[in-house]
Amino acid sequence: MARTTTRNSSDEGEARIGSGARVHGRISGDGDLTVEGRVEGDIVLRGQLTVTDGGSVTAETVEAEEITVSGVLEGELRVQGPVRALAGSRVRGNVHGGNLALEEGAEFAGQVDFDFELPAELESAATGRPVSAQAAPGRR
Repeated sequence: MARTTTRNSSDEGEARIGSGARVHGRISGDGDLTVEGRVEGDIVLRGQLTVTDGGSVTAETVEAEEITVSGVLEGELRVQGPVRALAGSRVRGNVHGGNLALEEGAEFAGQVDFDFELPAELESAATGRPVSAQAAPGRR
């Protein structure tokens, strides 16, 4: 098995796995990664992961700040920012954190787990407690 080490500097902020490449094993790094080929293994990035049309990632866990998919991505996704599934992409796995944007024509199979605040009306319905009544301006 070949090992590849990528160093990041101000001039080298992105690593690329070309369309003819197939990588087995864990990938980690501090920059962005674009996958045009095939990756089989976990990915942990402090940056953005992009899986291009024709690219595929199969992993137990993928961690990144942002993820954009035009190809195929399978695994448990843990993100800080958005997961974008573009038209024609296939995303299979649970998404934790961030948010999920699906373009028309994208396929998604999995669950989403996001933290968010409900509007007061929905919070009331969810908890069974009434919303506090407030007097309208000019009324008592």
